[in-house]
Amino acid sequence: MTTASTLLHRHIQTFVDDHARWQTLIADNLLWELPFAPSLGHPARLMGRQEVVNHVTWFLSSVENFRFLDVEVHPFVDSQAAVAEFRGEGFIKSTRRIYVQNYVLFLRAENEKITFLREYFNPVRAAKALDTPIRGLEP
Repeated sequence: MTTASTLLHRHIQTFVDDHARWQTLIADNLLWELPFAPSLGHPARLMGRQEVVNHVTWFLSSVENFRFLDVEVHPFVDSQAAVAEFRGEGFIKSTRRIYVQNYVLFLRAENEKITFLREYFNPVRAAKALDTPIRGLEP
């Protein structure tokens, strides 16, 4: 049986470099929560394979040389849940700025597929790299 921690490692290994293989890891009903994304004008929730793939495709087309570094995966007692801490780095094509981000990613699995992700990141770092205002901070 594939555990959540194994799926989390595979998610990080294939997300950028083998997008087709990454898509085999996700369930059709995947829910991906991004609680801080609305401050950048992006949705807080991506529901279902198509929404997730569309968003990931946008991200990967917007960032060059994106890679994950310093990955630490922490399994839960429940083998169907895990959390990872890692750093991401890349180059934003539209702004020509370097993007450096720290992430915390929670994952739940069911039937050996990723069914839930919740991603935390610093929206200030993202806003600076994307040269976009943070919603809610404007006067």
